[in-house]
Amino acid sequence: MPLIVSGADDRQVKIWRMNESKAWEVDTCRGHYNNVSCAVFHPRQELILSNSEDKSIRVWDMSKRTGVQTFRRDHDRFWVLAAHPNLNLFAAGHDGGMIVFKLERERPAYAVHGNMLHYVKDRFLRQLDFNSSKDVAVMQLRSGSKFPVFNMSYNPAENAVLLCTRASNLENSTYDLYTIPKDADSQNPDAPEGKRSSGLTAVWVARNRFAVLDRMHSLLIKNLKNEITKKVQVPNCDEIFYAGTGSLLLRDAESITLFDVQQKRTLASVKISKVKYVIWSADMSHVALLAKHEHSCPLPLTAIVICNRKLEALCNIHENIRVKSGAWDESGVFIYTTSNHIKYAVTTG
Repeated sequence: MPLIVSGADDRQVKIWRMNESKAWEVDTCRGHYNNVSCAVFHPRQELILSNSEDKSIRVWDMSKRTGVQTFRRDHDRFWVLAAHPNLNLFAAGHDGGMIVFKLERERPAYAVHGNMLHYVKDRFLRQLDFNSSKDVAVMQLRSGSKFPVFNMSYNPAENAVLLCTRASNLENSTYDLYTIPKDADSQNPDAPEGKRSSGLTAVWVARNRFAVLDRMHSLLIKNLKNEITKKVQVPNCDEIFYAGTGSLLLRDAESITLFDVQQKRTLASVKISKVKYVIWSADMSHVALLAKHEHSCPLPLTAIVICNRKLEALCNIHENIRVKSGAWDESGVFIYTTSNHIKYAVTTG
């Protein structure tokens, strides 16, 4: 479009329309509280990025002219911005140097069952067959959330999925319950009616039951119609993970707890802080707990704890760099990636 974006010492970001001979003001984005030093259009989305001497970078929605995100650095005034032409990367120069950052998480939500991978891409649920390498869209997702799908829980018995969307204000997070259509036309996939409810995380716990961690951090058990069948008192937790039929792993700041949903009781607990990913071996005999690496924490840090089914820690692996992902191979070796290595670990440590 014939648009110009400008930033100025009046603390405003302005959008202008232009023709051959003149430009006229269309709209203003207000929110910075010091001189705006640079503003750029996002190369692929309807967004504007601006930065300022108020030590913040802001992201604006062009259609609504509202702020979407704010990044702050307490000690550095920002001066200049650049957008990568085709990657999700931006650079911003400040008093002390520069930062390179991305706006949204690029890791898609996915679930693996047998030889099938289900994953979300561009508002579609896609299915990849590892044997044939056939990759098809199986259904279209309903729109209405400006946040990407954060994680997925797949139910092979009912061919149903739970897709969780994590909002920047956690209390606005939602999940969608879908039954995947039987005969998908990959050229023009169906857009089935999903059931959407509020909740931080939703995970299958049985063939016809799933658990929802709601915004009050209590646990609801729901059926396939998305109706609450019971409420379960759980120890304090801020995230839940799958742990086999009838069980969940509950995360708090310092530990992971194995919880029996049927008997409503804690079975075991292991100390590890800030777990981000939980990866079970195919036979559910072992689990790898991957911790989030905090930039501010003193090194080294326990990045991975490998446990048995009873959540007894078999080994701790320390990494000085962020652990990104992991997978089990058939012989019980855990293979994982850091920012710059592929490594493996055996359960004896």
